[in-house]
Amino acid sequence: MKDKFLSAREMFPHTNGIVYFNTAAYGPLPEKTKRAIVDNIELRLAVEKEDIRQMYALKDTLREDFGSLIGAEARQIGLSMNTSTGLDLAAYGLPLKAGDEILVSDVEFPAAVYAWRGASETKNLKVTFVKSTDKKFDIGELEKAISDKTKVIIVSFVQFFNGYKINLAGISELCKRHNIFFVVDGIQGVGAEPINVKELGIDILACGCQKWLLSPYGSGFFYISDSVKDKLIPQSITWYAADWQLNHSDLFKYDLPYFDTAEKFEAGYYATLNMLGMKAAIDIIADLGVENIQKHNHALIDKLASYLKETEFYKVKSSLVENERSSIFTFTCDNHDSLFKYLLENRVKAANREGSIRISAHLFNNENDIDKLIEVLTAYEKNYKSKVAAGAN
Repeated sequence: MKDKFLSAREMFPHTNGIVYFNTAAYGPLPEKTKRAIVDNIELRLAVEKEDIRQMYALKDTLREDFGSLIGAEARQIGLSMNTSTGLDLAAYGLPLKAGDEILVSDVEFPAAVYAWRGASETKNLKVTFVKSTDKKFDIGELEKAISDKTKVIIVSFVQFFNGYKINLAGISELCKRHNIFFVVDGIQGVGAEPINVKELGIDILACGCQKWLLSPYGSGFFYISDSVKDKLIPQSITWYAADWQLNHSDLFKYDLPYFDTAEKFEAGYYATLNMLGMKAAIDIIADLGVENIQKHNHALIDKLASYLKETEFYKVKSSLVENERSSIFTFTCDNHDSLFKYLLENRVKAANREGSIRISAHLFNNENDIDKLIEVLTAYEKNYKSKVAAGAN
């Protein structure tokens, strides 16, 4: 029987010529996504039948799929176009008043910062940055920063530039103790690292799907806990916030009740092509299992880390401590900008982030990809040292 990860790899055409370690920027699409999208386009071109019932059924299925992925109920899941949609839902929808404080890390991804910056300007809130330690989120500094005015803590599941996985359980305990809303940006972990939002006591989780969930741009979802759902003040209500029972022949109904689920906050999202892409990808992830994907990804990173630790030229920047590591791994060297260009020239796709080379390993990668990366890194070190030696002469 063929290995499941090998079968999954064969679904990604890029693996025939590109070594791709840049899922943390955007995930490549599997062939089945292309087929699903093209089939729907053909259907719309032919106009022989509508796809609206298919679209509604697909939305329901995706809510179930994403709920299963993060340990939530389908009714707690809303579909959206990106992470920022869910973050804005929290920033503008939570019942906050002038002077209330939001705590955010000083190494947080801009999506969270700008959402709360905008809300603070509109609602006269206070955004306080929590000092990191060695560019890693520091829960001790967070605890010291909590005040009587602190009402929200917003963190990423995984830090974008070094892969540091944040202690969500510890933060949850702080939030419970001080009656603080707990908001999480899940985009750099969901799909590659296990998470259970209920067990962690998360109030709102926002997640784009274009990275680790291998979906088209404009794809995402959010989670709303039962404890905050009725407290949220929606900033955008569309007619899709009410349940029309697919009956569009009698539309003069202006008093239908809103959905009593996260669907109320979806703002009429029905990008069918994107949803087809989400479904094609989530099926692959569900078949493999996130725990297995995590094990697969970490094993690949371990092989790379072992090589890097044997050299004096490269320096590992990411933590490899079990509860701190993720599927993102970073390292650096002298003139890392030049290394980044060299990798691209050799058809190895990575990212250049905050002074380091960022490698993000995912389900379609295998040991051959790591071997190729190591081969290129070895050649670069040799060439660089030769040029330095020549310059010294």
